Amino acid sequence: MEDAIRTDRLTKSYGRRKVVDQLDLRVPPGCVYGLLGRNGAGKSTTLKMLAGMVRPDRGRAELLGEDAQALSPETRARIAYLAEGHPLYGWMTVRQALAFTASFHSGAGRAEAEGLLDHFGLPPGAKIGRLSKGQRAQVSLALALAPDPELLLLDDPTLGLDTNVRRDFLESMIQLIGRRGRTILFSSHVLGDVERVADRVGVMVDGVLRVDCPTEQFKRAVRRVVAEFGREPPPLPPVEGLVSDRPVGTRRELVFVGYGPAQRSAVEALGPVRVEVAELNLEDAFIAYTRGGRRSPPRFGRGQGGHADAGAGAQGAA
Repeated sequence: MEDAIRTDRLTKSYGRRKVVDQLDLRVPPGCVYGLLGRNGAGKSTTLKMLAGMVRPDRGRAELLGEDAQALSPETRARIAYLAEGHPLYGWMTVRQALAFTASFHSGAGRAEAEGLLDHFGLPPGAKIGRLSKGQRAQVSLALALAPDPELLLLDDPTLGLDTNVRRDFLESMIQLIGRRGRTILFSSHVLGDVERVADRVGVMVDGVLRVDCPTEQFKRAVRRVVAEFGREPPPLPPVEGLVSDRPVGTRRELVFVGYGPAQRSAVEALGPVRVEVAELNLEDAFIAYTRGGRRSPPRFGRGQGGHADAGAGAQGAA
């Protein structure tokens, strides 16, 4: 079965800054994939290249088996893109926006979109420019679903929404999109949202995809280790998988990708009086991995060589 999204060495630079660096991404059909990264990591540029809004400098991207830069009208109709900030024509009413979107497609999904607008309690005659951020996000989702797409590209779809609206938005997205086995690639700064809905995650650091694995594997792989010495902590020699190492009083606080027997032996060789290994949720694991003090944290996941089974090692050591 071919991937719904496939990129090969996809690269984009602005001036001297390489925003996306040789991205090799695979998203299988029916997958909900969360693309993570700090501000400026390359997430939005990646989504824009996939949507055909930005042309890559090098490399290739395929959506539903076709070149993303030369999609046929039939294939383009099977794809929806939701831009960051939900830009819409403010002078239109909700009804006019739906009719405008439907005019570009067969209209097969209009009833579903109207049902979603009704579910959100959005009056068809309301001017979009007078809606709240949450309501505009809801209209954007309904419009994206109107053509009944197989693939959705969502750029931080819940950015700026309050907790209740964000939860309602996500639940509607998953119920109405996942129910039909659609493929979703979305970026988000709200890691709790990603943890709730994503089957798989990718983590971009300085334009490079450094993690590509199931969500649970990433959480298992990253561990925070606190070694208490009761005195000034001795330095830790280089250890595979070490992301960060900092002394705090009489402790060393360490973060590893794949905390297994070799890493445990290295820590215990320093003679600590106590060692605590903490499991992390997705948000804490992401922060620990991307703020570890090293410019290039260890890679792991699909196609990452020796770190491909880092999650299994961490699980055994937990």
